[in-house]
Amino acid sequence: MSAFRNPFDWRTRLSHSGCACGRHRSAAEHEQAEALAAQQMQERVVEGAVMRALFPDDALRRRFLHAVGGGTALAAVSALFPLGAAKEAFAQGSGKLEKSKLSVGFIPITCATPIIMAHPLGFYAKHGLDVAVVKTAGWAVIRDKAIAKEYDAAHMLSPMPLAISTGTGSNPIAWTAPAIENINGQAITLSIKHKDKRDPKSWKGFKFAVPFDYSMHNYLLRYYLAEHGLDPDRDVQIRSVPPPEMVANLRADNIDGFLAPDPVNQRAVYDGVGFIHTLSKEIWNGHPCCAFAASKEFVTAHPNTYHALLKAILDATAYARKPENRKEIAAAIAPANYLNQPVTVVEQVLTGTYADGLGNVKKDPNRIDFDPFPYDSFAIWILTQMKRWGQIKGDVDYAKVAREVFLATDAARLMKELGMPPADPAKPIVVMGKAFDPKQPAAYVNSFAIKRS
Repeated sequence: MSAFRNPFDWRTRLSHSGCACGRHRSAAEHEQAEALAAQQMQERVVEGAVMRALFPDDALRRRFLHAVGGGTALAAVSALFPLGAAKEAFAQGSGKLEKSKLSVGFIPITCATPIIMAHPLGFYAKHGLDVAVVKTAGWAVIRDKAIAKEYDAAHMLSPMPLAISTGTGSNPIAWTAPAIENINGQAITLSIKHKDKRDPKSWKGFKFAVPFDYSMHNYLLRYYLAEHGLDPDRDVQIRSVPPPEMVANLRADNIDGFLAPDPVNQRAVYDGVGFIHTLSKEIWNGHPCCAFAASKEFVTAHPNTYHALLKAILDATAYARKPENRKEIAAAIAPANYLNQPVTVVEQVLTGTYADGLGNVKKDPNRIDFDPFPYDSFAIWILTQMKRWGQIKGDVDYAKVAREVFLATDAARLMKELGMPPADPAKPIVVMGKAFDPKQPAAYVNSFAIKRS
């Protein structure tokens, strides 16, 4: 649009620095502002149509607004008419994708299966997108590149959007997690030298690795250790290690074990340096792990692109849920530009028929699964653990944060459009036999004997 600015207007810049109107730091920021303005104009069109239908006599409309005020009038109309849904439907039907070429970062683990497989199996193209999926070294790099807008969206650990949004460890930036990438799919793996130490009470002094401080791996490992009487900060050491480096650290005897995403656990078995002590589903069956994440700014400024991208991810997730597709998916995501793993390692994870490193072949089809719905209760549980271990200071409005970050409404609507089964509103959370009530998060935090808060 900047190419059509009036070159005889003194306020117009023709140089490539900054932007054409002179109000933004870059052309990209200018285009983003224009997209947001276009969205706001679309919303005004919908609001105007609704108000004209309700008040054919404009003088009556103006008297009503003068009497009650614009804010009260908007709330009243929204209560009677699904204004938000009408705006969204209008936006989807009224414009093309704001961007079709996107960059999405991922860590090479099976938790990212829907994000990765959507590239070679054509799910992005199906929804009109040209997506470059970019393999990234570690979670801090994923976070930094996403914040710097080098990535339009990213594969993140499900606690990361919550940490970014609440400013835990940094300045707060509004972030979203509109879909869960995987459930289950992690394990506690120990060095083969510890094959006779299956009782966690014997792990005092062990050095463990987790992928990131703000990860389900960290919280599940801490929960598991504490339930066995070990203080995670005093009786053992827990350090952050990027998943691609975990097996090498186990082999070098730098760590005694890890709670890690796959295929890291299975690769440790494949290389003969570790054994699978327990799957994470034995701690909490159905727990979330990773998420598809994007900034609130991206979601707002590129609504059509965002919905197309989310639909592609959900579509891929539905395909990944079917056991009969798992071997095809393993072959698609094993190559060097994705996971860089032997196909047999990835197959063992995705099919659930695997060697445990102790001479056994086990079968568990739910070792990893793919349920994309971002339950508020998932977010609330994660926030309780962030609070429990002192990562979050002060009071927390658990429900508000969960609702703003885990975009359940978007996921539910698009899942319905794709013909996916609806989410279970009463989905229970039971962690090591202890039920979690998302309506009582503070009481849950206070119920633990071992905690920092």
